[in-house]
Amino acid sequence: MALQKAGFRMKDRNFNYIKDLTRYKRQTTSTTQIAKVPMGSDYPIRIQSMTDTDSRNTDATVDQIIRIIKAGADYVRVTVKGINDAENLKNIKKNLVARGYDTPLIADIHFNPRLAEIAAKYVSKIRINPGNFYDKRARFEHHIYTDQEYKEELEKIEEQFIPFLQVLKDTHTALRIGANQGSLSDRIMSRYGDTPTGISESVMEFLRICKKVDYNNVVISIKSSNTRMMVYTVRMLNKKMRVEDMEFPLHLGVTEAGEGEDGRIKSAVGIGALLADGIGDTIRVSLTEDPENEIPVAKKMIDHVRTYRNHEPITASLFAQTNPFEYERRSVRPVINMGGKQPPIVLADLRERSMSEILPLRGKQIPEYFLKNDHVLDIEGNSYPILGIDEYLFGGTHWGQMKFIRTNKPEFDRFMNENPEIITKLKQTRKTVLILESFNKNPYAELRAFFMNLETHIWKVPVIIFRRYKESRLENLQIKASIDLGGLLLDGYGDGICITNEGDNITFTDLKDLSFSILQASRMRVTKTEFISCPGCGRTLFDLHETTKKIKAHFKHLNNLKIGVMGCVVNGPGEMGDSDYGFVGAGPGNVNLYKGQTLKKRHIPYEMAVYELENLIRENGDWKDPED
Repeated sequence: MALQKAGFRMKDRNFNYIKDLTRYKRQTTSTTQIAKVPMGSDYPIRIQSMTDTDSRNTDATVDQIIRIIKAGADYVRVTVKGINDAENLKNIKKNLVARGYDTPLIADIHFNPRLAEIAAKYVSKIRINPGNFYDKRARFEHHIYTDQEYKEELEKIEEQFIPFLQVLKDTHTALRIGANQGSLSDRIMSRYGDTPTGISESVMEFLRICKKVDYNNVVISIKSSNTRMMVYTVRMLNKKMRVEDMEFPLHLGVTEAGEGEDGRIKSAVGIGALLADGIGDTIRVSLTEDPENEIPVAKKMIDHVRTYRNHEPITASLFAQTNPFEYERRSVRPVINMGGKQPPIVLADLRERSMSEILPLRGKQIPEYFLKNDHVLDIEGNSYPILGIDEYLFGGTHWGQMKFIRTNKPEFDRFMNENPEIITKLKQTRKTVLILESFNKNPYAELRAFFMNLETHIWKVPVIIFRRYKESRLENLQIKASIDLGGLLLDGYGDGICITNEGDNITFTDLKDLSFSILQASRMRVTKTEFISCPGCGRTLFDLHETTKKIKAHFKHLNNLKIGVMGCVVNGPGEMGDSDYGFVGAGPGNVNLYKGQTLKKRHIPYEMAVYELENLIRENGDWKDPED
């Protein structure tokens, strides 16, 4: 009955995390009052960012907050490291009001509940991390809690948390319960690990206490630098909340997304997959850049998803939905180097160019195939025909040959209704690949619905996802394509990707690189070094932006590695997630170096840290010299 009350179809109760997988509709949530800018329910999706100044420096912090507000932020978050930071929030707020700004401020608190109580007097919302607010942050010790010990720990949290919630009630302050994959407590890690179940449960434990004492002015977030983990965990939390009759607003973000186009694409893949399902009431795009740069990117994400509204109806067999909480690649028979266990390929549209014009391509990001009118060419120049669905079924000239079928869901559905024999032929085919596109305003849902139909009929044919755009600015294209296609790839759909564009100023190389970047951001295929860098905050102990650029330039040829660049040790080691190596601020002028989450070199002078990181990589056999 609880599932029915929450709006889930009973036949889909094992998987459904939203009411309808085939229709875009913003999810209904409760309203959280944050000063004069409420969030949730029918209010617009709010945009926010975070300062990276020293919060004790009133003038610098106020100036940066104003720049963020002028860029279009609805809220601004400020780091609170200690008592002086917490008390200085009063001066920051006073100065902002004197200069004519009343945008709500949020205090970011880790480790020290006392700081949160002080900050609540001056700001509109407090962010706490359930992994380290009362619990000890995980030290990755393998302590096994008995059920009784686990219960006693929860009771201790409740005893401390309820008085704090009363403080928030008395000061009319909102609360964000914000969990990060990289900063879970030992208690949660011991029972669940850093899994979607564990991360979502770390939030639910606090939400149940809020509900128990009728404190409802709450926002929740779950973040990870791993886009799969972030999306799966938010989906799971969304379902768990509704099963327990909760509808709190959700804050979305991919933490440590990085800088430049990689940070934008990674953020759009993760945030976009959830926004496209109607989940999300506020977003923060975490770029390793000046914080005001995050706001226009967030606006573009929201604006693009808004175009999904009132789309043409989409039908699908919902019982064939893949598990949305755990990655499983769609099972496909191999055709040449597509499908099977092969990573997705890139099909690059030549348009008016010839193969000789774009060859030789250099580097690791070389497309396997090229689209030229009604043929697909491979890197060696072999040509394969592209057929319509009717020509495929009724034409006999390409029998036994490798071929591609280009179609879209409405066309295919109509054809299948009139010619059901296509079902048998596609089951039997061994040398056919589908090129699937969408003309729907909501391409994400329509393409997903087609994949669900494939699963319904147990068609194992490989599918290349094709999407056409008309953009003149590369950033706009990157954001739109990442939102439209990223969620499909996160769910294991797609054996290839092809992005084409009819606008000016975007080159063949731009499109080819974008395809590879979306595949990497969705964790389907790695072709370049992945840099996991935090956006910076008042805890940052060096120039994070310049340092990240320096590290990227020095290590960008190590396409087999993930390298984390973290401003401080507060959450740095954990937030690096599954990084192979880490560069973490450890004090003024000093850096700690990690292999995985193991500290290897402590208090290295900042000036020597890049070279010592290279030495660490060499010592572990992961270094290779860059190609000329």
